[in-house]
Amino acid sequence: MKFLLPLLSLLFALPPAARADTITVYTSANFAPLVIDGSRGIYHDAIDYLNKQAPQGTSFRLAYLPRKRLQMRLEDGTLDGIVIGMMPQWFDDIAQKKYLWTMPFAVDRFVLVSRTERPLQPDVPGSLSGKSIGLTLGYVYPGIDEWIQRHGLVRQDAMSEEINLEKLRRGRIDCVAVSESVARYFVRLHSLNGSLTFVDLPGRATERRFLVPLGRNDLYDTLLPIVKRMRDDPQWLRATARYQ
Repeated sequence: MKFLLPLLSLLFALPPAARADTITVYTSANFAPLVIDGSRGIYHDAIDYLNKQAPQGTSFRLAYLPRKRLQMRLEDGTLDGIVIGMMPQWFDDIAQKKYLWTMPFAVDRFVLVSRTERPLQPDVPGSLSGKSIGLTLGYVYPGIDEWIQRHGLVRQDAMSEEINLEKLRRGRIDCVAVSESVARYFVRLHSLNGSLTFVDLPGRATERRFLVPLGRNDLYDTLLPIVKRMRDDPQWLRATARYQ
């Protein structure tokens, strides 16, 4: 015991930079290929990349938080970490003044997916009116929501994009608005080549960024140089290519 006390005193006397610092990275995604079986996928690979590139004594861990709770904790200032895979438009922060944002580490886009046997053709006037479209519960789709209203589609929400694609495959809905990476992974996983048709949806590409709460410049300064390297790093590009 007489040896333990001096060691504890030394530990607490160390400056903050010398202590282990684990940063929680939150996500509201629970669907492939972003998160697969809760233990792998693009976001888990991203955390592995951060941990390999982080300064000594700093580590990252991924944690799930439902979208509504995530947004609530961001808005009331109680979120004790950062967020992966978001973009400013989803948080009404186009000017990037509510939060700190990195540059994108991946770029995706939304597509309209329908069955090849009954393809939807957005260019044909009136062809979408009354058709059911699967979307994710609680999500806002800037640019796409207005397009859905304009064409008279009927929104049907599910808990995830993967559930929507399964409903489409079984013929329970007419189409799905979904990230292209998610749709292509679903096609590959279920050997559905030729069974589903993709059409690009309007709106800007989905930029997957890291969000850091205001006032946490220490976290932002740690993260920013890693993400700058990440987006063009062949190692990262090879990791994400596995899901295409």
